[in-house]
Amino acid sequence: MADEGFADIELQDSKLLLWFPLPYRVLFLVIAGVWAWGLNLQYLYSLRIDVAALIKYSRHGPEVPMHTSVYKVASILSIILFANLVIFWQCTGMDVDSVKRWQMLPGLLLVIMIVVLVLPFNILHKNGRYRFLKNFRRIAFGYIDREQRFSDLLLADVLTSYAKVLGDIWICSCMFITGMSSTSAPERQCGGTFMLPIIIALPYAIRLRQCLIEYSRASGKPDSERKPHLYNALKYSSAFPVILFSALQNTTEVGSTGITGEAALYRFWLLAVLVNSFFSFYWDVARDWDLSFFSSTRSNPEHPYGLRQNMIFPVPSVYYSAIFLDCLLRLTWSLKLSPHLDRYGDLEGGIFILQFLEIFRRWVWIFFRVETEWTRTETRIGGEIMLAEFPPYKSDSD
Repeated sequence: MADEGFADIELQDSKLLLWFPLPYRVLFLVIAGVWAWGLNLQYLYSLRIDVAALIKYSRHGPEVPMHTSVYKVASILSIILFANLVIFWQCTGMDVDSVKRWQMLPGLLLVIMIVVLVLPFNILHKNGRYRFLKNFRRIAFGYIDREQRFSDLLLADVLTSYAKVLGDIWICSCMFITGMSSTSAPERQCGGTFMLPIIIALPYAIRLRQCLIEYSRASGKPDSERKPHLYNALKYSSAFPVILFSALQNTTEVGSTGITGEAALYRFWLLAVLVNSFFSFYWDVARDWDLSFFSSTRSNPEHPYGLRQNMIFPVPSVYYSAIFLDCLLRLTWSLKLSPHLDRYGDLEGGIFILQFLEIFRRWVWIFFRVETEWTRTETRIGGEIMLAEFPPYKSDSD
């Protein structure tokens, strides 16, 4: 455990820790994800993409757009968070001892949010809340439903973006259970050196298992349909070395040499970061978004360079911007998977920003992933008739 006096100094020196302790940052990022999903749904709805049909969500009663329901839940959660945070500020006055003493307030907030989620009454869009809980329970064990495949994969992929947030939830819980204040400076070694890395790795283990299940289900199909599931499993596996080498650096003495020394472990970790980042980036662009950027057909005159023929978003520059952003933020997120960076207290603000940026990256990713699934579905169902709905690409020279 970190020295209590040192933790107090760290808390005193960091305005972020005083104004916005770790439990509040975790809950803020969760609510931000709800708002982001609502924005996804609203814009896709404006493009006439039926997300409800893609995720096999059966609505009951009046046909209210899904984003309206999501916004209502997000608004209620945001109001509760803001009210609780204001009370916390009033009670603590930004005093170190008071901040540590009033940890019950974010704890109460968490309980209220859980109650809102599991509320059994037919209010606050019970069907949607319970559908989410059912899907989450299923993917938490690495399962994948045949009928709701896309929904399960989408949720599990989002969970990987919240891997570090899950780690922070563990830190808050561990500090509370072991008698430390969850609103004090985060003790990221709580529970031992390897407990936090294990928590961070869980979402990737879930997606790995899903990929292997899909590979097994594809038995008897051509290799072109079956092998991509193995490659996808390999992609998620590439996150484990990043997490492992980072955790090992926490146990290594400064200046140590040899294959397990400080310099060697750093090089292994850096190599793992690069492999994971660019493997994930390639998969996003080539497989999840079906773009030809890495394909020999990227110069096909029937579509903009590196993209594809059937595009729903209005201009090619949107796709190019998404590719650039995904590449940049994939690299920073791989760095963020590294628990050893958390030992530097002055990085707390940077850690929070990187977590928020990863949620932003996932928000952008969802637009193109859903659009891609929609074009695939339209192609499978309607053939040439449905494809006629896509506007043909016209180059500037046409």
